[in-house]
Amino acid sequence: MKYVSHARCMICKKTFKKGEFGYICLDHGNEGILDIEYDYEAIKKEFTKDQLKADKDMSIWRYKPLLPVDENCRIPNLPVGNTPLINLDSLADDFGIKHFYLKDDGRLPTASFKDRASAVALVKAKETRAKIITTASTGNAAAALAGLCASMGQPNVIFVPATAPRAKIAQLLMFGSKVILVDGSYDDAFELCLKVANEYGWYNRNTGYNPYMSEGKKTCSFEICEQLGWNAPDAIFVSVGDGCIIGGIHKGLKDLYKLGWIDKIPHLYGIQAQGSSYMYQAWKNNENIITKPAVKAKTIADSISAGLPRARIKALDAVKSTHGAFITVTDEQILKAIPNLAKRTGVFAEPAGAATWAGLKKAARNGILKSHETVVVINTGSGLKDINAAMKAAELTRLQCVTVEPSLDKFKQVASELNL
Repeated sequence: MKYVSHARCMICKKTFKKGEFGYICLDHGNEGILDIEYDYEAIKKEFTKDQLKADKDMSIWRYKPLLPVDENCRIPNLPVGNTPLINLDSLADDFGIKHFYLKDDGRLPTASFKDRASAVALVKAKETRAKIITTASTGNAAAALAGLCASMGQPNVIFVPATAPRAKIAQLLMFGSKVILVDGSYDDAFELCLKVANEYGWYNRNTGYNPYMSEGKKTCSFEICEQLGWNAPDAIFVSVGDGCIIGGIHKGLKDLYKLGWIDKIPHLYGIQAQGSSYMYQAWKNNENIITKPAVKAKTIADSISAGLPRARIKALDAVKSTHGAFITVTDEQILKAIPNLAKRTGVFAEPAGAATWAGLKKAARNGILKSHETVVVINTGSGLKDINAAMKAAELTRLQCVTVEPSLDKFKQVASELNL
């Protein structure tokens, strides 16, 4: 917390000195989301790109001066960060752009982007000596928290919708979490988690409520820019549900810009499922993001299904202030994107991760992208998180296995039919 200067309410702009704020600005109830701000002039004097280059720790903790944690904090045993930025310039012409990259956060320890925030949450929970840490999730944030807690022996209680993919629930059980399946939506699980955490005094990791989660997620921006030699891309595509990821990406870019480490902030494009398009509606129709009521969310991409995005203020600001856009894609487009992305890049993404690929294709068709641009697409989770969706994608795109008897003659017959 050495360089944290204060926190600011995203609604009323009220500021809170370091050590004098909790999760939210109480003047606005649970909607009073805070933004953590830093003393950038002090950071400039003591933290440089040369120091970073010499640091052999490639995890997110290499950026510790830009994180809201104590210098000597105990960090989780699982290494989080340093996911590959895959060069896809061979595909750039297909999208009408100059340079093309894919940031694959499906490579993180529990196979999703959410490990970044959960690592910071665990450190903050340890600072408060919390006996139990809790969160509500559609699955990935829960698995991330559960895995990181397991690495440090931290008890945790997880609230997930009963409809969450079984692969994600399996992760929670294997990590030893106390799993509460909520008979309702993600929003129902979120509200119950808030009430329980307040009642029992547990540390609450909830996205869009705990201000430190954006701080963990912003490390993806740091890595992208560092991996590009501190040349910020022109555009970044990221899937959006609760809005915390795109808000975190934006925060990281702003940090680097204020330090003078990058010379521009990329356009941010938030990709939403058509059946869970709260942010797209608010942006397109210029609605009041604070008073706009929840929508009924229904999509195959469970990780971005949110009727009332909890970090919606930060998400809308990320798109508007960078002159980006929200783009919606159908569930069918998302499903078709899973095998298309995998076949063309070797990256197997869950529906939420593949949504960005579908969104990029739509942006290219609509002439949003420019021929001189460098574009980064973020995959937020591994396809192994949701095998049922992957099999639906295979069926939709007519991908199928072939059964053959253990006979060379029978194989030759099949090979002929497959044009092998």
